[in-house]
Order: sequence, then structure tokens, then C-alpha cells
Amino acid sequence: MRYRSLLLAALLTLSPLSHAEEFLPGFDADEPVVTIRHGDDKTYYEYHVAGELKEIKVVPRSGSPYYLIPVLGSEKFIRTAESQLLVPKWILFRW
Repeated sequence: MRYRSLLLAALLTLSPLSHAEEFLPGFDADEPVVTIRHGDDKTYYEYHVAGELKEIKVVPRSGSPYYLIPVLGSEKFIRTAESQLLVPKWILFRW
């Protein structure tokens, strides 16, 4: 009897996972994809839109964050204090 109860509980717990794809929205190709890399003293946030690197946010352990924007047709970057991406960047919580 206990085995049946556990089996029923497991099935009821896992059944919403099989339908999760129906409720999750698809991803738009124009939405930025962010890759986070941790260095020794900096954290890098790489923003890719449609497979192309648009900017890198560099957050040092001490100091202000800054952005590296790739120069078109070159492997060089321009350093700026503000982001160049035009996407909503709302801060919901900060601690």
C-alpha cells in the first residue's frame, strides 16, 4: 500500500513537467543571449544578438563596471561607461 502511495505521489509530481513546454514562451532570435564568465578579478557578461557579439560588460572586483563594444570589421574594442544595447534593463531586486 505504501509503495502505491509513493508511486502515485511521484507521478503527480512529475506530470506537470511533461506539459511545461506548452506554457513556456519561445525565444526570439533578436533577444540577447548572455554568457557569464568569471575571471580572477573580473566578471565578464558577453551579450550576443542573433549570434553576433554586441558588447561585453566587465565588472571588476573593485571599481566601476564598463562596456567593451566591438569595432565593425576589426578585432578591436571601444571602452565605454554605458551600454549600447537597446533592451529593457529593469532592476527588480538589488542586495
